[in-house]
Amino acid sequence: CEAKNYQTGRSTLSVKSVRRGRRKAKRVRIGEPDPSLTGRAGLAAVGEFVEKVGMVGAFDEAIGSIKVRARGASAGELVVGLAQAQLAGTGYWSGLDQVRADAVAAEVSAVPFLASTTAAGLARRFTAEHIAGIEAGSAQVIERAVGLLSPQRREALAGAVTMDMDSTDVEVFGSDKQGVAYNYCGQRCGRPHVVTWAEAAVTVAADLMAGNADVRPVAADLLARGLAAIPESIRVAATDAGTLRLRADSGYFAAGLAAAAADAGVDFAIAAKRNTALWRAYAGIAADQWTDAIDMDHAQVATCDYAPARWPPGTYTIVRRVPVAATDISADPRARRRRTIPTDQLTLALGGHIDQAYAVSFIVTNIPTYDNSDDGELITDIEHWFRHRTDIEERIRDAKHGAALRHLPSGKPELNTVWMWAALLAINISVLLQAVTGIDDHGRRHGPRLRAELICIPARRIHHGRTITWRLPPGQHLLPQVLARIRELPTPA
Repeated sequence: CEAKNYQTGRSTLSVKSVRRGRRKAKRVRIGEPDPSLTGRAGLAAVGEFVEKVGMVGAFDEAIGSIKVRARGASAGELVVGLAQAQLAGTGYWSGLDQVRADAVAAEVSAVPFLASTTAAGLARRFTAEHIAGIEAGSAQVIERAVGLLSPQRREALAGAVTMDMDSTDVEVFGSDKQGVAYNYCGQRCGRPHVVTWAEAAVTVAADLMAGNADVRPVAADLLARGLAAIPESIRVAATDAGTLRLRADSGYFAAGLAAAAADAGVDFAIAAKRNTALWRAYAGIAADQWTDAIDMDHAQVATCDYAPARWPPGTYTIVRRVPVAATDISADPRARRRRTIPTDQLTLALGGHIDQAYAVSFIVTNIPTYDNSDDGELITDIEHWFRHRTDIEERIRDAKHGAALRHLPSGKPELNTVWMWAALLAINISVLLQAVTGIDDHGRRHGPRLRAELICIPARRIHHGRTITWRLPPGQHLLPQVLARIRELPTPA
């Protein structure tokens, strides 16, 4: 079968031998559908976790009745069912019908799989009081789940409590949608405002507002609701230790929020909107006052005595500056970075008179430092801690891509608010499930990865006696380990 090429001296295979050795693809025959198969075997773990913490009962008690007659799905079953469906990859109301068609997964689900029309009809009944009940029910679930953690993890959570506040825009389309508006970018959107408990990585409070609505008048109330959702023992321990803190971006820069935080015993650090007074304070910082920042190349930090009017006593400002090469500054006047550079430096850099300028950020805070307290912190430590405010951005991103907060799929604001809370609850379930089973020891899985490794895995259902057995594909699977650890957990008090 071999032929020799006398020009190159190399042996080659003949065309005939290559054709003979080629493997033919086997024809596939499609048989009858197997009703014992499911593509969502991991919902068994979600169902057992939901039952372990009494999630449906907690939401039913907190939300109350949404129907005159007590029949069909309850409010708690609706909310938990929506979160469960989003964990499994549902992105729209119509996706509920696809999950409902999986009769095998329905057998191990803690809640019934509702039709999309039924779920939307029930969500339409939610009032502001019912929405507040979702938040209260979520707080109960968090407290029960924290009670299931190991003593070491509970002690670590009590060591420091950080409340993060941030928002995100969810763009929508259609002029008939209610509760949305055009934001500063010209996008028609709704804007979820979220409060998270950073150390536990769970959402504790949230509001859905229009894209142009100002959150500052209600920010203090949002913080109070978030604090109320922290388990009391952990909140008290952090307050006594002086480690109960608030981080927020410049959208929450308001004296009312700072005063509410100080009254509640919460130290705050809020990014400031750049104004003339702040630029004057920056110009007054001496060259020898700057200190190198932690884990941020070439960045420097310093403090100044600037405190906005009507802010709590002890307020001061931390300033961070980062050098920016003149060639990296955009000529587009709409560029965001241009707003962080002092006007005189920007003019000189764009004119080619200097090689670099400084991008400047301001953090208004009342966290004690060694300058005014024996038990304070270095300003570099405070600035480094504040930089981890990106934790909440990760939670929001996970709610969008790991659940379905990337959409507001209805034209009614009450339906969209229930949908938002279902997405946030889905991520809370993901985080708490991983925490109580200990599978996050080497890093927490985000929603898409958890869905691929635990939730949406195929299995065959086998009925034997009164038990159900899953037959999983060959290989290593997370589901048996998670189920075993959930069953080992004690029943929450």
